Amino acid sequence: MLRIMFFNLLFCVSRLFLLNRLDSHLKMSECVMEEEERAESTVSSCVSMKSDCSKVQSINFSIGPRGSPLNYQKRSASIGDSSCPEGEKKRRTELQTTDLNHSVSQGGDLQEVIEGHKMSLKRRCEHVTEGTHEAGSGTLLNKIYTELYITEGQSEEVDTQHEVRQLERTSKKNIQDTPIKCQDLFKVLSEQQRHIRVVLTNGVAGVGKTFSVQKFSLDWAEGLENQDISLVLPLSWRELNLIRDEQHSLLSLLHVFHPTLQKIRAEDLTVWKLLFIFDGLDESRFSLGFNKHQLISDVTQVLSVEVLLVNLIQGNLLPSALIWITSRPAAAHQIPPSCVDRITEVRGFTDSQKEEYFRRRFSDEDLSKRIISHIKASRSLHIMCLIPVFCWITAIVLEDMMTRDQRGELPKTLTDLYSHFLRVQIKRKKQKYGGKQRPEELTEADKELLLKLGRLAFEHLEKGNIMFYSEDLERCGLDVSEVSVYSGVCTEIFKRESVIFQKSVYCFVHLSIQEFLAAVYMFHLYTRKDTAVISQFLKYSEPIRFSGFAGLYTNNDPVTSLDDFLRRALMKSLKSENGHLDLFVRFLHGLSLESNQRILGGLLDQRNSHPETIQKVLNNLKEENSDEFSPDRSINIFHCLMEMKDQSVHQEIQEFLKSEKKSERELSEIHCSALAYLLQMSEEVLDELNMCQYKTSEDGRRRLIPAVRNCRKVVLWCCSLSEISCGSLASALRSNPSHLRVLELSETELKDPGVKLLCGALQDPLCELETLRLINCSLSEISCDSLASALRSNPSHLRELDLTGNQLKDPGVKLLCGALQDPLCELETLRSVRDYPVLSQV
Repeated sequence: MLRIMFFNLLFCVSRLFLLNRLDSHLKMSECVMEEEERAESTVSSCVSMKSDCSKVQSINFSIGPRGSPLNYQKRSASIGDSSCPEGEKKRRTELQTTDLNHSVSQGGDLQEVIEGHKMSLKRRCEHVTEGTHEAGSGTLLNKIYTELYITEGQSEEVDTQHEVRQLERTSKKNIQDTPIKCQDLFKVLSEQQRHIRVVLTNGVAGVGKTFSVQKFSLDWAEGLENQDISLVLPLSWRELNLIRDEQHSLLSLLHVFHPTLQKIRAEDLTVWKLLFIFDGLDESRFSLGFNKHQLISDVTQVLSVEVLLVNLIQGNLLPSALIWITSRPAAAHQIPPSCVDRITEVRGFTDSQKEEYFRRRFSDEDLSKRIISHIKASRSLHIMCLIPVFCWITAIVLEDMMTRDQRGELPKTLTDLYSHFLRVQIKRKKQKYGGKQRPEELTEADKELLLKLGRLAFEHLEKGNIMFYSEDLERCGLDVSEVSVYSGVCTEIFKRESVIFQKSVYCFVHLSIQEFLAAVYMFHLYTRKDTAVISQFLKYSEPIRFSGFAGLYTNNDPVTSLDDFLRRALMKSLKSENGHLDLFVRFLHGLSLESNQRILGGLLDQRNSHPETIQKVLNNLKEENSDEFSPDRSINIFHCLMEMKDQSVHQEIQEFLKSEKKSERELSEIHCSALAYLLQMSEEVLDELNMCQYKTSEDGRRRLIPAVRNCRKVVLWCCSLSEISCGSLASALRSNPSHLRVLELSETELKDPGVKLLCGALQDPLCELETLRLINCSLSEISCDSLASALRSNPSHLRELDLTGNQLKDPGVKLLCGALQDPLCELETLRSVRDYPVLSQV
């Protein structure tokens, strides 16, 4: 009995000893893992606990926190701690071997998942369709991809103007700006830069943002670039829109959009280096409230998709993850500047990159040279070819016209080009599906479909929408199945995005195509006398009555002729704050020409395009005059003339610029708009623009304001500047690049709101104005307050301020004195000292 008790006691003691030893082994293993996680992790480590086993070296199998997704790093295998006996060392080695075998097995599975994701991403990105939607039917991206011009930084001003205007400004931006390559977006390029976590990339529609995302993803998937990133995870906003009302965790969200990652666990996401790419913020239908949502840090917590996205961008969720967001400029403000580490801008193609695009696209060297030569000869086409999508449209049209027996002249205006583009797509459809009619002829079915597309384009242009769903198509009478039947038209003009949710999202290949089809639809309604839609569009108080159709009306009711219809449409576009109808109205004017109507093969009625009517339209454009519209926006009147192929104003301004007696030549308002446009787009910066030297009206001088962007010194005397004109001048002051150094607004009537706008521009980091002269401008106390704010702004380049002749009151002088005493104020010269001794004392 005693022997049995003895053996039981011995067994218990031995068991307790072994359990203590095993617990010690486990603690040592945990300490080793904690030490190596601290060494490898890209995020801040927690405070470590002191332990004797922290010095133990081991074989570390680190799975993906930095470098390759499965990065096996062998450390010293020797166990040299003298405090551990031989038996302890042996047991540690056995324990590490067990952990090693488990890690290798797990790592093999994960490596297979990673490789599967890379293969999936490669299949998604290696082909581009340039307007078609058939998966895998496009061209290899690497075959046609042309490097885009991307720069770091942008103006702090939110540019909401029509993107064609933005393109014109982009073409004038400083070529000396530091370019950045797409694959270097997350690399620290200078000692001043800190870690780059969130990058926001801006660019107008079709400029190449999505192509850049595809190229970045493809290079990573093929193992060519950014191999320090464990996973690249593209998520487009248009797809995210489809689940905006659902509840997800971040982990389940990845499983939904990237099914190849189903085996990925939550702990993998916290240690890997991930890159989330959110493409197309302008298409988002989320209301991203960065100050309203709860904070989360758990990748398995289920919440609304909107909350997940905000926390991910803010860095509350996966703080080590990289974020890349692309957007059109007007929507980029949804992301707070405090969340962004780097802002970049895709500016499209430089001149040399345009030529490279066409050379890569066409193996026929002679054809590519002829196309490049024609584009250079047309200012409008040359500017638009900054956009890769527009290069594709141009290539399709010119290739078709240059490789067949074409008799008409090549297109020089946008309306010309898009009319031919429509015909080319119709011809391709006929060649694909056959038929008895000639390829270039439009059947009634063709016309019906195009007009339905035009209705969709117009209605959503009015609403500002560029994305559509099946119900939107059906509302316009479009059968979704009909789209595939007319694939020769719809796959090129109308882009269909198939997503994994079995719900289709639609958009036009480019916004300009939507604007063109909308104009075709509206012009068709006018020729068919559809008063209801046109009255709604133009906001008439009374129904419209039409003229120009002999015998149709015999009463004396008020009527609307073509010239009146186009004038009213122009007025509506000029009243738009962001110019979203500018290109639409240019197309409307271009479609009034019989030559463009003929290209469209009977889609539009040609009965009212008589020479007398066209001349009335041209006269309206040349005589339009109102201070209600921004000088920048008034330039679109000149563009409408160009779309109607009226070169008279352009030629007269060219002659004026060559004349030695400029002060004797009288300029109309439309001449001044044309002059402002040409000076603004000139490759040479003008040393001085003295608007007082031009023989024109006060409104004519105001129309010259856009030229300020390309001048070093501007003189504008004896003119009343409205708040709208001051806004245009302020926009010029903060343009990028800003050339203006001296601005004289003497004897000019300035109101307080206008002065506030100008002083706001002076505080913009891009503004480099050094001398401001406001002589006899009747500045009020409120205006002095605005000036004081500008003087103490930092950085401010203003060194000389001339306030001579302003009857300033004591409160205004006091405000200026306070600004002059501010340490941030670097003003060197203040004129008006004799009138205000107190300023001289400062």
